[in-house]
Amino acid sequence: MKISVEKGQEKGFLPDGRHTVEITDIQEGQSEHQNVPFFAARMENEDGFVTQRFYTSPAAMPILLSLYSAVGIHPEAGKDLDTKQLLGKRVSVEIGEHSYADPATGNERSIKQATGFRTA
Repeated sequence: MKISVEKGQEKGFLPDGRHTVEITDIQEGQSEHQNVPFFAARMENEDGFVTQRFYTSPAAMPILLSLYSAVGIHPEAGKDLDTKQLLGKRVSVEIGEHSYADPATGNERSIKQATGFRTA
């Protein structure tokens, strides 16, 4: 079996702490358990990467708006945001571990996440 390694995949996860990153990829999907739409943004620099999910539910809107604002895109009421606008944008993020109970198994899981969005 041959396994291809694409550019950027050889990087490891960003270490905990504040990093300036570039948004290099956007993938869209739905959460596994509640079918909530999301987009996953790959954020990377020379030290590594993190892939952060952004849910598009009303409860998650403040987080989305803070990301867009931090990259210099200022949302306007009545106008849609396009996730493709984020590609190539730089942002300062706080990387840390987040633990939660897996809804399917109840087991604790930990993931790397990006929070605390600021202008780079």
